[in-house]
Amino acid sequence: MSATPQNNTDNQEIDLSQLSKKIGDFFEGIATKIFRGILFFKRNIKIIGMLFVLGVGLGIYLDSTTKVYDNQIIVSPNFNSTDYLYAKIDLISSKINENDTVFLKEIVGIKEPKKLKKISIAPITDVYKFINNSAQNFELVKLLAEDGDIKKIVNENLTSKNYPFHIISYTTDKLTSTEKTVQPLLDFLNKSDYYAIIQKENMNNIKIKMVENDSIISQINGFLNSFSNTLNGSQKSDKLVYYNENTQLNDIIKTKDALIAEQGIHRIELVNFDKIVKESSVTTNIKNNSATNGKMKLFLPLFFIFLFVLFGIFRSFYRKQMAKQIK
Repeated sequence: MSATPQNNTDNQEIDLSQLSKKIGDFFEGIATKIFRGILFFKRNIKIIGMLFVLGVGLGIYLDSTTKVYDNQIIVSPNFNSTDYLYAKIDLISSKINENDTVFLKEIVGIKEPKKLKKISIAPITDVYKFINNSAQNFELVKLLAEDGDIKKIVNENLTSKNYPFHIISYTTDKLTSTEKTVQPLLDFLNKSDYYAIIQKENMNNIKIKMVENDSIISQINGFLNSFSNTLNGSQKSDKLVYYNENTQLNDIIKTKDALIAEQGIHRIELVNFDKIVKESSVTTNIKNNSATNGKMKLFLPLFFIFLFVLFGIFRSFYRKQMAKQIK
C-alpha cells in the first residue's frame, strides 16, 4: 500500500523537473534570438546606417514639401436651414472624393480645388444654448433624457442638428486664404432661391415689428410725460392729486422695458439674418501634425530599417525551409 504514494511523489518530481527544463529552454531560446538579432545588426551595420541616413534625408525633404493645414469656419444656419447646410457640405465632400475639380472651381468657386483634400461639418454641442429661452426645447431634452443617457441624447443627430452653431472643417495640403476658400464656400452655401425668399420675408417682418414697437414706446413715453406734467402741476398748485390704481403704471413701465429689450434683440437679428448661413468665426492654416504629418524624418528611417529586418527574417526562414527540403 506504500508503493502508490511513492509513485505519486516520483511523478511529481519528474513533472517539476520537466517544467523547470521547459522554462529554462524558453528563456534560453529568447536569449539566443536576442543574440542572433545583435549579430544580424552587427553584420549589416553599414546597410542599416545607409537606410537610416536615407530615411532621415527623405523624411526632411517630405516634411518641407508636404504640409497639411486644417481650417475651420463656425457658422449659424438661419431660417431652419440646418439640413440644407449639411446637404451642401456632403455634396462638396463627395465632389472632393471624386476629384471633380471642375465642379469645385466653377460651381463652388474654390480658387485652387486640387489643394482641397476633405471637408466635413459637425454641430458645436451646447445644450444650454439649445434650451435657453425655449421652454419647448427644455421639455424636449427632459423628455428624451427620461428614457436614455443624457450624454447620448445631446449628441445624437436629432438633437445636435438643432444647435445654433456648427463648425465646418476642411483640410488643404498648402497654405490657403479667405479669398481662395472661405469666401467661395460661404457664397456657395448662401445660394438658395427658396431660402432667399424666406430671408427677405423674415427681414421685412422684423422691420415692421420694430416700427410698431417704436410707435408703442412713443405712445407710452407720451403717456408718462403727460402723467409727470400733471403730477408736477398739482404739486405747484398745492392741490392733492388722486389717481386710480387701475392705471397700472408699473405694468406700463415694465411693458416699455420689455419693448426696448425686444428692439435690441431685433437689431441683433438684422445683423445675423443678413445671410442664410452666417459665419461667426474663421480660422485658417492651422498646421496639422497628427499621424505622420511633419514627422516623416522620424518615421521613414524606422520604417526602412523595419522592412530590412523583416526581409532578413523572411530570408532566414526561406533558407531553413529549403534546407529541410534538400534533406
